[in-house]
Amino acid sequence: MLPPGPKPRLRRLRKSPAIRALVRETALTPGDLIWPVFVMEGTDAEEPVASMPGVVRRTVNRVAQAAKEAEALGIPAICIFPYTALEARTEDCAMAWDPDNIANRAIRAVKDAAPDIAVMTDIALDPYNINGHDGFVRDGEILNDETVEALVKMALVQAECGADILGPSDMMDGRVAAIRHALEDAGHQKVSILSYTAKYASAFYGPFRDAVGASGALTGDKNTYQMDPANSDEAMRLVARDLAEGADMVMVKPGMPYLDICRRVKDAFGVPTFAYQVSGEYAMLKAAAANGWLDGDKVMMESLIAFKRAGCDGILTYFAPEAARALGA
Repeated sequence: MLPPGPKPRLRRLRKSPAIRALVRETALTPGDLIWPVFVMEGTDAEEPVASMPGVVRRTVNRVAQAAKEAEALGIPAICIFPYTALEARTEDCAMAWDPDNIANRAIRAVKDAAPDIAVMTDIALDPYNINGHDGFVRDGEILNDETVEALVKMALVQAECGADILGPSDMMDGRVAAIRHALEDAGHQKVSILSYTAKYASAFYGPFRDAVGASGALTGDKNTYQMDPANSDEAMRLVARDLAEGADMVMVKPGMPYLDICRRVKDAFGVPTFAYQVSGEYAMLKAAAANGWLDGDKVMMESLIAFKRAGCDGILTYFAPEAARALGA
């Protein structure tokens, strides 16, 4: 009979970079990243977003250049968000489904410049809405079914312009089913839907609203259609619904404050699960690094690996090019 073994020494597996690499449980690669980019009107120009250090709005040709940069870095997808001036916004949001709006021109330019990059889009009315909301507003109420009809028109135009992945981010009921049926009927069976399934009414979105010009437009709040941050079980019901309606992938937004939701979704459904490391998360880390309070490179990588550890298959993050360069070093 063998005597009891010596007490465990788990530090043996941490003693060197080589040993740590051999036993590492979670890996992060550039292929896990989607790069959100902001497009604006103009000619061959960039404009910094003050509340998001290192992030810029780009004209269409510069977005195409960014797509080629992403391709060279091994980033498989970019997500296009339009900046719309307040004076161009309307009550009827008709610009949202105009084939020649700035987002749709950017889709076509990216597919011409870097055809192998997957182009993801945003489907919501807030960039075009004078009220700043994701849906039509009547007497202070955000209308659901009328908004869904508009989102379908928006989705079809984006698909026709060459989008590979549609991202309904509006949180209206029934929009995934309506978009999926419309895509099938129009012959766009190959276009994927990455649904913003669990999108919370979060205070972490502030810098993004600056980036797309929505801060000054928004009247009221989005609590009647985005999720209550206190809820978790509701997210599971939303995921089940969106998958049944035809979503191919699901999103949790924001990211780090909702890692528990990411893990629950992945464990319960086993489907491609994404998280959005939103503007407020990015801005906080950048600000702390700029003040010397944190090591910027290290917290960037630590925050991204946390998403993978929580079960995410990919991350939308403004750190994408910076992280991809670090991973390729």
